[in-house]
Amino acid sequence: MITGHVFIATSLDGFIAREDGDIAWLLSRDDPAEDHGYDDFIRDIDALVMGRGSFEAVSAMGEWPYDRPVLVLSRRLAGTPVPPALAGRVRFADLAPRQAMQALAAEGKRRVYVDGGQVVQAFLREGLIEDLVLTRIPVLLGTGRPLFGPTGGGDIALAHLGTRAFPSGLVQSRYRVVAA
Repeated sequence: MITGHVFIATSLDGFIAREDGDIAWLLSRDDPAEDHGYDDFIRDIDALVMGRGSFEAVSAMGEWPYDRPVLVLSRRLAGTPVPPALAGRVRFADLAPRQAMQALAAEGKRRVYVDGGQVVQAFLREGLIEDLVLTRIPVLLGTGRPLFGPTGGGDIALAHLGTRAFPSGLVQSRYRVVAA
């Protein structure tokens, strides 16, 4: 069975980016001396699913950081060529969350890293997320792009699995989505 997993950071007030998509505030708080668990998380991931905004933000950072296949869900990018440097590593598709997971499952993928605010929200609404690792960065942005939005008409119950604080001030919590 294929499962979706989230590993993401937000400002203390719940934003993943500024209104214009800028995430420099996030990158400036990263302390390479601290192990925030990303390497352990990604080790068991077979593929990534992200939206256009996340793809563009990651692409603008320079060297492509992922060594696993990436499916970018975007109406705008679907049907356009992937940048040559990412050929064979990235593909664009206009798929709904469930269709994306079915396509990845048909390829033998089992654990999928779901990234990007709108994509995470859509996958949560469809019940396609198994767990979330949420790291809160000690900064208040005031406005921006929120991680969470409408839940599709009902609550999404989460079970708290643990929280840890880092010397840099980051606080990371793990949650399992409770099946309805």
